Amino acid sequence: MNFLRILPATAALAILSLGNASAQGTTSNVNKELPKGWHLADRAKDGFYGISLDQAYEFVKNRPSKTVVVAVIDSGIDTLHEDLKPVLWRNPKEIPGNGIDDDQNGYIDDIYGWNFIGGKDGRNVKQDSYEGARVYHKYKAKYGAADFNPGNLSADEKATYEMWKKAKDKVEGDAGGGGADLIFLKRALESSQKNDSLLRVAMDTSSYTGKELEKFAPSTPEAQKAKAGMLYILKAFNMMETGNGEFLEGFADFVSGEERKKEAAEKAPEDYRGAIVGDNYNDINDRFYGNNDVMANTPFHGTHVAGIIAAKRKNGVGMDGVADNVRIMAIRAVPDGDEHDKDIALAIRYAVDNGAKVINMSFGKSFSPEKNWVDDAVKYAETKGVLLVHAAGNDASNIDSVDNFPNPVFLKNKYRASNWITVGASSDPLAEPGFRSLTASFSNYGKSEVDVFAPGTKIYSTIPGGNTYGNAQGTSMASPVVAGVAAFLMSYYPTLTPQQIKEAIEKSAVGPDMTVKIPGSDEEVELAEISKTGGLLNAFEAAKVAATLEAEKKSKPAPKSTLKKDKKG
Repeated sequence: MNFLRILPATAALAILSLGNASAQGTTSNVNKELPKGWHLADRAKDGFYGISLDQAYEFVKNRPSKTVVVAVIDSGIDTLHEDLKPVLWRNPKEIPGNGIDDDQNGYIDDIYGWNFIGGKDGRNVKQDSYEGARVYHKYKAKYGAADFNPGNLSADEKATYEMWKKAKDKVEGDAGGGGADLIFLKRALESSQKNDSLLRVAMDTSSYTGKELEKFAPSTPEAQKAKAGMLYILKAFNMMETGNGEFLEGFADFVSGEERKKEAAEKAPEDYRGAIVGDNYNDINDRFYGNNDVMANTPFHGTHVAGIIAAKRKNGVGMDGVADNVRIMAIRAVPDGDEHDKDIALAIRYAVDNGAKVINMSFGKSFSPEKNWVDDAVKYAETKGVLLVHAAGNDASNIDSVDNFPNPVFLKNKYRASNWITVGASSDPLAEPGFRSLTASFSNYGKSEVDVFAPGTKIYSTIPGGNTYGNAQGTSMASPVVAGVAAFLMSYYPTLTPQQIKEAIEKSAVGPDMTVKIPGSDEEVELAEISKTGGLLNAFEAAKVAATLEAEKKSKPAPKSTLKKDKKG
């Protein structure tokens, strides 16, 4: 579990507020629970701020649908999951397991997709460093030299120097502050691990969720204290329905990541990727690397995202995805740490070349040293009619003024890609009792840069294990809700362009019936003050706009031919 993608930054702050209170007051503040799948609900009919999906399907019930391929660029997908197996994309031109590149696309046995952070020897990158640290140490000797004069730099070099200065401030700032926070996080992790050991014995089980723990009646003071402490931390992370093992593994990864940030100022990050992948990273044309293990060893995040988009609908199993006629293409390019620009650029190109029409990108970072590579890939997708959907990020920051990559604005000419939607996380007031807003407490926002808000708290979906499900939250969960709606619209309105699908989603966004809190604060504003559309995603309304756009398209007369007839006609 990648906490750095799943959990909001504010969750860490919640942990840091534990102090000595972890053994008290954990069960008295009981609030009404959201139902599983609330994000699909209708406000008027069900009472929750979902996307009105049933109404959307009722609206298109007499229309045929076309299969749409959605690429999920992420950490990996459990290809054996009961709710995902029926909807996985399978390369029709590739013969499984024969060790031959049958379709001659450069990737051998790419049955379900491709893993760009794997090695030809079968190893896979799990942990990786942060881009800020990579940038800082790459240019430190040059730009940090005592005799360095920035006045001698070319325009391109000045841009790199400015990026390095930002990385320097970030890396040295992380190292200079937060030491006590890291100590406390480590103590909280150790305490949780000890509490878990006690609870496994007391409950006579190796696996439990926070919900199950709430119902447990301890018979000893030690077990009572362990229960109180574990419940507090699970509630702080808003992960009451996550298994204890999965939670502790993710918590450990989170703490490990914070440790790596702390070390980054003094120690150059280890080249985890280079040691395994073995390509020439500096050559974008060296692109036939990796392996076909799209599940690898870190599939929690990607599995959860894939389920939100397309878990098999109406099969009586687990949960329902948003789109009903979709194939999920699995592309692994996101490690536990920051993704690399080259992998993302080639992942986008792979998705486009192999038939994806929607690409979900639930990842992000603060630095992009090879942004031009990603921009070129985004432009390529635009020319091929592919829609990109990207999570806004979980730092409760205004990305109108704070860097968040990748983004739709090209570095070279400031061109804005027309095939791109940036998604913030909305909520239901019941989802976060301590925040109570239609915005998620952690979501990034921006009047110019965040197009629409979609459900991103307490989202129930598939997780690795074959038949396992659980909650996660983040803009990582909001983005696939939008990607699913985009695929749904493409499926039922196949003549619409990606730009028209984007128009349908944004034009139909429903303005909320109340003010919202700016994430990370208690200040209340209109949603239009912190997003481009000022609205919440609504599949039903989007379908109605799509129908109108389709009708307008059909009503326009075809352009007259300019060819002159000869005597033969």
